[in-house]
Amino acid sequence: MDVSSAESSAPGWINSLMDTLGAPGAGIAVALENLFPPLPSEVILPLAGFAAATGRMDLLDAVLWTTLGSVVGALALYGVGALLGRDRTVAIAARLPLVKATDIERTEAWFARHGTKAVFFGRMIPVFRSLISVPAGIERMPLPVFLGLTTLGSGLWNTAFVLAGYALGDNWSEVTGYVDAYAKVVLASALAAIVLFVTLRLLRPGRGARRG
Repeated sequence: MDVSSAESSAPGWINSLMDTLGAPGAGIAVALENLFPPLPSEVILPLAGFAAATGRMDLLDAVLWTTLGSVVGALALYGVGALLGRDRTVAIAARLPLVKATDIERTEAWFARHGTKAVFFGRMIPVFRSLISVPAGIERMPLPVFLGLTTLGSGLWNTAFVLAGYALGDNWSEVTGYVDAYAKVVLASALAAIVLFVTLRLLRPGRGARRG
């Protein structure tokens, strides 16, 4: 395998972390990706698999450390949500244009019904896998439940991408093309939902008072 040419597709800092620390370096990179979503998780994971294929780290270690990194990053964002709390969140939302008390109440009711599924499946959706930790913290989802769902969801996602990089070898970067397309569909759907919400709210003003 031509290691140097294959790694040229990845940002230099990721290669440096893995070269210096091995599998723990991949875990640190994934933890940072959770805190700063624009960082390329879909590059980190298959690159870790490629590194395992070249013998630079153990394959199982790559999966375990990247999953640990996912959990640590998610836990930090859960803490942000818990510190923010419901009262501050309501106060901030009340100052936002077009946001009403009923929106907050519906969101809370939705999370009460579907929060466990959102945390689990959210780990497999680009960008949202980071953001979902914040409302989980705000709503004070029981920490053991949050950690269990995060570990399971992240473990499945990370294993798939690490194994893909391991199997593809020099061609590990092909994975990112498919994920980029997936991410664009997700973000386009989210944007369409926001536009629909704003449009409906502008067409039906004055319904539902804001919470004081």
